[in-house]
Order: sequence, then structure tokens, then C-alpha cells
Amino acid sequence: MGFPIVNGMRSIEFGTKGPNREKLNALVLDGTKRATAGHFENDYQVHGEPLEHVGEKLAMLDSEGNHVGTLEITRAELVRFADVTDEFAIAEGEGDFTGDEFRTGYLPGWLNMGYQVNGDTIVSCVYFELVEDLRSL
Repeated sequence: MGFPIVNGMRSIEFGTKGPNREKLNALVLDGTKRATAGHFENDYQVHGEPLEHVGEKLAMLDSEGNHVGTLEITRAELVRFADVTDEFAIAEGEGDFTGDEFRTGYLPGWLNMGYQVNGDTIVSCVYFELVEDLRSL
């Protein structure tokens, strides 16, 4: 299954359903979170999904599958896990300030999901802007 289409856009769902997703969505909606990472093989290739592209709009979904915000991609690149930058870690807005902190935070979660991870693992680093907040509509 690929990324569901919502209101004519590919969707994006941060974290796992429940409190984790709602926390990450809140970070996006308040402007703190401006980037997200994915394990390219498991999050894209397995599902036949291409990397997001500059100018693409995504429907951000809450835990119930409601479209709560629209994001516009400002930058998207594939990098080795070992090469995730401090700039990206900060833009992700989850409390990491260096690439090393990013790697320390992501490694256990991806391993628990059964993903293969080493320094050469390809990571999608996707930057975005919130262009529509649908919470009050």
C-alpha cells in the first residue's frame, strides 16, 4: 500500500497513530517541525512511492485519517544515514540539534520496526512549509 490520496494529494502521516502522531502534528502546526525523515527502502521503495518533490503539496493526516493541514515541499533529498546533517536535525523540530543526535534517536525505532540500518542506509530528508491549517475549518 502506498501513500493514501486525500483531496487529490498524497498524504503524510507522522509517527504512529495516537499521542505520538498528535504530538508531531502539533509541532508542524505551530511551526516548530519543518522537516521529516524516512527510511527510503521501507517507506518508499517497498510501496513503489517516489520521493516527494519541490512544490508538491501533501495532506497531513491525524490519527483518525482527517486532513488537518497541507504541507508544501521546499526541498527533498536522499542521503546516507551517516550523512544526515545538523541542519536537518534542527529542521525536524523534535529536539535534536546534530546529525549524531538524529541518528541516536532514529536507530532504535527503525531497528524495532525490523528495518536494516547502517551508515549507508538511504534516508529521505524532506523539508516543508505549512501552507494550510485546517483545524478550525
